[in-house]
Amino acid sequence: MGSGETSPTMVTPHQQILASLGKLDRLKLTILDTPFGFQENADDLTEKLIDFFTQSVGATPKAISLRNTSVTGSALGEAVNSIRESEWLFAGPGSPSYALKVWHELGVSPHFDEVLVDGTVVLASAAALTAGSHTIPVYEMYKVGDEPHWLPGLNLIERHTGMPAAIIPHYDNADGANHDTRFCYIGERRLRVMESLLPTEVFIIGVDEHTGIRFDLDQRTAHVFGRGTMTIRHHGESWTVSSGESATFEEIISHTGSTIVLGEPAPLFKVDPHKVEELLDAGKVSDAVDALLNLDELDRDTETRAAVHSLVTRLGHIAASPKVDIMSVIGPYVDALLQARQAARAGGRWDDADAIRDQLMEMKVTIQDTKEGSSWEIESS
Repeated sequence: MGSGETSPTMVTPHQQILASLGKLDRLKLTILDTPFGFQENADDLTEKLIDFFTQSVGATPKAISLRNTSVTGSALGEAVNSIRESEWLFAGPGSPSYALKVWHELGVSPHFDEVLVDGTVVLASAAALTAGSHTIPVYEMYKVGDEPHWLPGLNLIERHTGMPAAIIPHYDNADGANHDTRFCYIGERRLRVMESLLPTEVFIIGVDEHTGIRFDLDQRTAHVFGRGTMTIRHHGESWTVSSGESATFEEIISHTGSTIVLGEPAPLFKVDPHKVEELLDAGKVSDAVDALLNLDELDRDTETRAAVHSLVTRLGHIAASPKVDIMSVIGPYVDALLQARQAARAGGRWDDADAIRDQLMEMKVTIQDTKEGSSWEIESS
């Protein structure tokens, strides 16, 4: 969405998107607060978003708080689990460069891909800028005066559609009155410079204000809704699609003059935490531990670390369940957590080790570390 994500214009599109996913009372809907997490009124903004979707759209989402890079341990695991379990994930206004920094350092953005397997990701305003292969650092250029430059984006569009594109919301902005603020406040002069900095195959998808594009990954179409248009721009040449109309991904590519041939989407998530979950669901604790430790060995990868946090959190929840017998079920899970903790400590990954320790403490587990290894006991209650 180019802007106006909480305006009356977008109420019906939000409702239609949610209706396509199934019954509202069964959907897992989440709002991610990262783009505006640096603002002093972040709590108020989160509350306003929840109120809008509850009162105007008729659906109540849950907020996921990832406002800065200090989120670690079990809190990070909980947040990653919430993202992965979402069927509808929303992120909106704020700073695109700030959002990218936090998501990258925490390693959570690959989990957006998992939401898109069966659900919907809605990115609006600042968050929309992050969806492409390249992102405009709007505040740094428009407010601070940095020279035109790009930041690496999440590249969701290319991974899921095959189209190498940068997304520019607020495309028809006219706030400047006596100066050019189109193209998300950078104007034509700077946009031309920005275009010259892009790889040859990358083009721009412009989204007008109070306008949205729904990329249907099954039908391979882009449908425009709202008040304005979608603009496909490549080296100064533009083609537009009006509200209410659709274009196939192949049609979009054909209007860029590109020689790209759309094929199969790129591999999504290079670490597969689902393997561990499948083993846990099957009760194969030893195999699950081995798979978890294999993930854990990739300790320099922030995305893998986020997946490990998520799995550790799930292990903690399972082990803490009051419906299971301590010796027959909780014991193996605690042993699994201890093995993962030992691997994390040996590798100097203290955040991972702390996350596991936090889960064990919540389970009322006392750990005794010795030279020979770690033992544990749990309160009888």
